[in-house]
Amino acid sequence: MIRYLRGLVLKKEEGGFLLLVGGVGFLVQAPGPFLQALKEGEEVGVHTHLQVREDGLFLYGFPEEESLLLFELLLSVSGVGPKVALALLSALPPRLLARALVEGDLRLLTSASGVGKRLAERMALELKGKVPPHLLTGEKVESEAAEEAVLALAALGFKEGQARAVVLDLLRQNPKAKAQDLIKEALKRLR
Repeated sequence: MIRYLRGLVLKKEEGGFLLLVGGVGFLVQAPGPFLQALKEGEEVGVHTHLQVREDGLFLYGFPEEESLLLFELLLSVSGVGPKVALALLSALPPRLLARALVEGDLRLLTSASGVGKRLAERMALELKGKVPPHLLTGEKVESEAAEEAVLALAALGFKEGQARAVVLDLLRQNPKAKAQDLIKEALKRLR
């Protein structure tokens, strides 16, 4: 099984990219946010999942092990294929997705393309006890603005764990963001 590749991004395509490793080009399908962050010509390390089917070999790549682990957990659910698993990982950051699965947050799970209410319920039911605890641990918010945003989102009725995961993801992208900007962007993701 191919679990990790490091190589040069030759070309980005719809839903994936061509990774050159030791003179061999691998077509790697990836979640949207990871794919958007890649630049052609840069070297990148990718945690991978190889799926063998009758119609071919398919390689899926992720920037961190947490996403790979969630991808494989999602595939273990009846009715969830790679396309739906990638859609979920494209729509939600790994920690937010893990929390949504454990808490059975159908609103968040159905926000991904191809996920209806029944499938979301099945995923939450089948994966509730299988999501590794390290994916659920709340990270400490280092910024006063981020803490304010988390509290405001909780006051608006969102679960604190979900709000914290989204705010932390936004904070990673923009460490100097103000509370109102974090709230505005978080609302876009949580709705």
